[in-house]
Amino acid sequence: MSFLLKGALAALALTATAAGASASPCDGFAGGSSTLTPGEPLTLRVALAEVRRQSPAVRAAALETRAVDAEADQAGRRLNPSLSIELENFSGSGGLTGFDQSETTIALEQTFRLGSKRILSERAARARQAVASADCAVILREIELETAITYSELVAAVQLRDLAEDSADLADQLVNIVERRVDAGSAAPPELSRARVDAAALRATVNTTQSEVDRLRYAIALLWNSAAPNFSEPEPSAIGSTVVEETSSVTHPALDRAEAAIRARIADQDLARSLATPDVTVSAGFRRFEETGEDAFIAGVSVPLPLFDRGRDSVRAAALRGEAASLSREVTQQQLLSRQRAAIAARRAAQSRLDLLATEARPAAEEAYAAAIRGYEIGRFDLTSTVNARAALLDTNLAVIDAEFTLHREDLRLRALIGANPFNGNTQ
Repeated sequence: MSFLLKGALAALALTATAAGASASPCDGFAGGSSTLTPGEPLTLRVALAEVRRQSPAVRAAALETRAVDAEADQAGRRLNPSLSIELENFSGSGGLTGFDQSETTIALEQTFRLGSKRILSERAARARQAVASADCAVILREIELETAITYSELVAAVQLRDLAEDSADLADQLVNIVERRVDAGSAAPPELSRARVDAAALRATVNTTQSEVDRLRYAIALLWNSAAPNFSEPEPSAIGSTVVEETSSVTHPALDRAEAAIRARIADQDLARSLATPDVTVSAGFRRFEETGEDAFIAGVSVPLPLFDRGRDSVRAAALRGEAASLSREVTQQQLLSRQRAAIAARRAAQSRLDLLATEARPAAEEAYAAAIRGYEIGRFDLTSTVNARAALLDTNLAVIDAEFTLHREDLRLRALIGANPFNGNTQ
């Protein structure tokens, strides 16, 4: 039956096992011990824990966050002083031959950054670190959502394989019925051949669906950087009510990132304004006169004159980037709200479809197939009608699985948008 070869339609199995909220990997990746038990059925809780623990993308983003934090530490350091040594009036001609008329000057220079440049530089770097941390949180949320959907696809593949096995069993039962009717002379031998071909095709489909299970096991393990999935396949469980309440709030990390970018631009603008204040360099030291053997102290102050560059263009550029950041924040919020409303609409449609299929279509298909089998056994229906009734039942079961998957997939997307479980660090 070609309908069994359609894509892996899924039913999401959210495992309700206890798990405490964990710190975000973006706060400082530390690895930790694995919660995966080799040979045990995979659960969503364990899959998300493994991704949070050692996803390559999340680890790289967390390392970048720590690197920017180190840059912020560097931005807060004071400037180093400079030591200068000058030797004048030596190895010349006439009376300046040798070192008898030379002058040696040793001075220490220190530049003082006025206008709170050091504080503002560190503040701007900290703001960039907040943006990097928000970027990491966005990557983490995307990886978590991908993991949850991939997990649901794996569960779906298991259910699809089980459905293929059930359909093959039904085909074998029909072969037995046809054999009895052929032996009794109530059916023609070609009907038996047709039933056997149909049963063999369905058995072959079981192998195809099993290969999809294996492929998805490798796919989900790769999300936490493992090429060897040492877990057993998840156990398909009953679909519970996992739908969250509708809300107009948006707490997605992408919005946090946009707001962090605004704060970073404000910090950059403050720093750009401070650059208009000239820095002061103070020097002090002493000078040795070899001719007289006398020493003298020296001191100096140097200040750049802001005649040609007062940093106005940098301030203007920072202000323009601040406006762009504010615009980006507004666009991000509208995009998230649009995605949230689309997920709510899709979830409602899937719920309505599931209700009709589960309460009306599937019972009718089951009753029709049972009647077709009884009718064929007593000779009231032909084989074609019985096979068609079985195909209708399997198509209906596939449609139910598809509706359940769509409902829970959209629910997952909505949960990811509003930061609900399991995307809040708690996989209960």
